[in-house]
Amino acid sequence: MEKQSTIRSLQRRSIVTAVSAACLLTAMGAEAGGTVSFGDDKSITVGLGLRTSFSSVEDGAPSGISRSSDFALDSLRLYVNGSLSKQIKATFNTEKDANDNIKMLDGYAQLEYSDELNIWVGRMLPPSDRSNLDGPYYLSAWGYPNVSQYPAKFAGRDNGVNIWGKLLDKKLTYAVGAFEGHNNFAGASSQDDNLLFAGRIQYDFWDSSLDPAYYTSSTYFGSKNVLSVGMAAMYQKDGVGSAATKGNYQSWSLDALLEKPLPDSGTVTVEAAYYNYDTGDVADVASGFGGSVGTDNVGGLTQGTAYLASAAYLLPQAVGPGKFQPYMRYQSFDSDLINVTSTQQDLGVNYILNGHNARVSATYTKNDSDTTTATDKFVVGLQLQF
Repeated sequence: MEKQSTIRSLQRRSIVTAVSAACLLTAMGAEAGGTVSFGDDKSITVGLGLRTSFSSVEDGAPSGISRSSDFALDSLRLYVNGSLSKQIKATFNTEKDANDNIKMLDGYAQLEYSDELNIWVGRMLPPSDRSNLDGPYYLSAWGYPNVSQYPAKFAGRDNGVNIWGKLLDKKLTYAVGAFEGHNNFAGASSQDDNLLFAGRIQYDFWDSSLDPAYYTSSTYFGSKNVLSVGMAAMYQKDGVGSAATKGNYQSWSLDALLEKPLPDSGTVTVEAAYYNYDTGDVADVASGFGGSVGTDNVGGLTQGTAYLASAAYLLPQAVGPGKFQPYMRYQSFDSDLINVTSTQQDLGVNYILNGHNARVSATYTKNDSDTTTATDKFVVGLQLQF
């Protein structure tokens, strides 16, 4: 027993030492991070992601009549990946919330048998549209699109099991899973604990295996030839409303991405998506219903249809250490139950220093709806990943 205790103590110290060493290693990219290997496919990888910005919003100052001037730390993430073998792995990522508290973002076990069959269990992104699987770090625009809306415990994540794989020479990516779901709370529509089911299928017509697992990106900065089409769907019985007035939650979306390097060494990127959210004509309860908190995944879903269109062009000439990528994006959301249409227009430019790992973005945004006065916003943001 004493020998076993000593061995376990040494193992724990080795892990702590490895993690500390990984934190000090030279940055090698968001997916790679700093890696310490123990041999026999055993390793720990640590990475860091950060997004910070300055924004100025029309009538956004405390007076209500002047432009705001705000600096913000939008995101701070710690990435940790562990490997016991080629088939057995785990992921743990954190993110700060709006109150600057550090919360678990992802935490899941990975049983990765082959390219065709993998099983993840824990907290993760359910299969969904391209924008949601991009997350804020892999979009072509700076801001996360408001038309991509799904029930979630935190930052699009939910607890569950997901099966995914890549078929047909890795051109076809599928993902299907079952998750805790929405409104599983006393007095809410799914107080009987109904599961949410989600799935996505994506076909890459040109280059294949564009991203790790079933994740996506909205630009590859000319490193790949991309023609990709995806479809996603979610369903939960009694997923919307209260226990007295409930409706089934159903959503589906189509998304497409084209990115092509041109003969002049520039790169054109075009993206489009369509969304349909169905709550059975039932208005959902408000967030915070019955004393629930954000991680209870309660309230706030809206019935309606939406679409997104964006275009970007990566200029061929380098300016200093990077290249400029002007972009524009248009979004529209039609809320059926309240008969309100909301739109958002973004016009911006990225300065690409090292792909998604280092970029500066400047964006002008115009928001408008049938019931509110149009407002504008200007944001300058910096994104780094190590």
